[in-house]
Order: sequence, then C-alpha cells, then structure tokens
Amino acid sequence: MTQDGAAAAGWFAECYGRQPEGVWHAPGRVNLIGEHTDYNEGFVLPFALPRGVYAAASRRDDEVIELRSRQAYGSPAALPLAGLAPGSVTGWAAYPAGVAWALRKAGYPVGGASLAIDADLDAGAGLSSSAALECAAALALTELYELSVPLPGLAALARRAENDFAGIPTGIMDQSASLLCQAGHALLLDCRSGETSLVPLALREAGLVLVVIDTGVRRELSDGRYADRRRACEEAARVLGVPSLRYITSIPAAGQLGAVLERRVRHVITENARVLQTAELLRAGDPAGCGPVLTASHASLRDDFETSWPQADTAVDAALAGGALGARMTGGGFGGSVIALAGAAGGHSVRAAVAGAYASRGWRPPLFTEALPSPGARRLR
Repeated sequence: MTQDGAAAAGWFAECYGRQPEGVWHAPGRVNLIGEHTDYNEGFVLPFALPRGVYAAASRRDDEVIELRSRQAYGSPAALPLAGLAPGSVTGWAAYPAGVAWALRKAGYPVGGASLAIDADLDAGAGLSSSAALECAAALALTELYELSVPLPGLAALARRAENDFAGIPTGIMDQSASLLCQAGHALLLDCRSGETSLVPLALREAGLVLVVIDTGVRRELSDGRYADRRRACEEAARVLGVPSLRYITSIPAAGQLGAVLERRVRHVITENARVLQTAELLRAGDPAGCGPVLTASHASLRDDFETSWPQADTAVDAALAGGALGARMTGGGFGGSVIALAGAAGGHSVRAAVAGAYASRGWRPPLFTEALPSPGARRLR
C-alpha cells in the first residue's frame, strides 16, 4: 500500500469510473498499555501505526452513501441516508455507515457520498481496524462537506457509531488514538476528563524495538465476551456505589464483591497505575524500564481479567525467554496481537523464540512487524 493514497484512488476509479475528490488515511494503533480501562474512565497509552485504512471519496447528490471495500467480501452497500438506524446495517459497512448516521444525528449536514475503502491493516489483529475505518470515513465525510468538527468531538462521534449503531460497547481510546496521535509519541488519555498529553516514545533512539506479534487468532468484539467484561465492571461499580471503577483506587475489602468481580476490579485498578508508571518512565527517558510493567499487565489480563488466549500466553513466555524486556497482549483480547519490547539486537532472537514455540505446537507461524509511533489521521490528496 502506498502512503500517498494512490492505490486507494485507483481502487475508487475502478469502483466508480472516475477519480475521487480526496483520499484520507486513518491509522491503526498499538495500545502500549492500558487495556479495558477506557470504558472504566481510566487511563490509556496508545500510539498510531503506519498501517491503517484508506478512504477515497466523492460527494453525490442523491442522499445515498455507497460503500465498497477492496478487502470485504460480498456486494457493495448503497444505503439511503434517511434510512440509517442502529441495527440496520451489518458487517464491515456498519462502521462507516454509522459514522454518517452519528454525524447527522449530531446536526452536521452530511450528504450523499461514494466511498472506496482500502486497508493494509488486518482486521481482528487487535490493532483497531474498526476505529481506523470509522475515522477515515469521518474525516472524508466532514471534509467533503466542509464541516468543522474538532478532532476530540469527531472521535466521540466515531465512538458513537461503533457503540450505538454497530452495537459494539468499546471505549474512546481507539478513535482518539487514530485521530490525535503524533509521530514519535504515545498519547496519554484520561478517559474520564478527555484530557490528553503526548509522551515521547523514542524507542530507536534508546536502542530498543517494539515487535508486534500477530498470533493469527482472530477475534470478534461482537461475540459477547468483550461486552461481558464491560458488564462485570459496571456491576462492580454499582455494588461499590461509584459512577465507574476509575473512582476506586484501592482493592475493595474481601467480601464486598464475588470472586470474579474482585478479579475484574483488581485488574482495572492496577492497570491504571501501570499506565501512569509507564508514562513517567518514558518522560524520564527510561523506556527500557517499561518492560516489567508490560509483563505485569499481561499477567493481570491473563489471570484477573481473563482475556488472554493460549497463543498469546505462549508468545509472551517465548519472547521473554528470547530476551525481551517485557511483553503483553494488546487490544481487547480473545485473539489478535502481542507486543514485545526488546533491545534492537534482541529483536531477532525474540522473533526466533516465538516462531520456534509456535512450530513446536504445530501452530501457524506468527507474523512479526516493528511498531513505529506514527502520525494520526490525515488527508493524503
């Protein structure tokens, strides 16, 4: 995929027989740390990836949004804007259609549009392909119709598309990361106040590499397990008499919650602390010191939040045995990717160790990429 959007423009021309008015790109993200804290109004620390979703688009005058994707199977979707409603669209098209719906519900006069979607970010890998799709569509629609929407507000509308239209109960992190991140930095986001700050993530300068290990196990946030975790957190907050688990900073006394809810709460409390600790280490110029914090996060996700999966646990253990400073699953869980922090020279041994562990179990080889902190969503042409 070319980074100037030429391939997406060519795909649009192939679909619609003309050139697009513009091409927009929204990146996927790696969440360095802070898992399942965003919908609990906690802290997260993601950064944008070079890879993401491209939306080539043009206006049309018939109040229809037409959607085509190079990666999606099946027929294109041609949807009258007036008929958009939660649950009315399924599959990948629900995300960009939901963005058009959310913008119009918020009073922004979005009209018809033709969109051709292309991507170099795998769906289900835990790198937020759905939010990248939403944000690419959101930028395209607002700029086509010359609508001024502040980026934090646009992130909130993209989240509404995912929550209310597509029915996936995610937090605000993914959309915020896709729209607000900057190259060379992670984004510290307070999901209660909405405050953000950029945290230097100068890995190469420190002689480090962050390896993304795609475990090959695909997940669907719509399968109910993610929603179950969110409901558990909401129930725990209700029992403890607080608006969200962000307001709980110490482990509740034994007996206040059942064993399962106690584990869920413990993860959220300790994960918020780990996010802030990681940000402090990065600001102090000690990214290598983040390694043990990442590994502790994985243990908490595996044992207390129970969102890990066998291939992720194996990848983490093998990466550490191969010399990684720290490793953990990233994303919502139940499939997707692992990240491993290593010295630049140790990246090869980490890859070899993980590949060997997979081969010994007869699993499909994992895929490895280096995670580079990259710019947020933008217009390419």
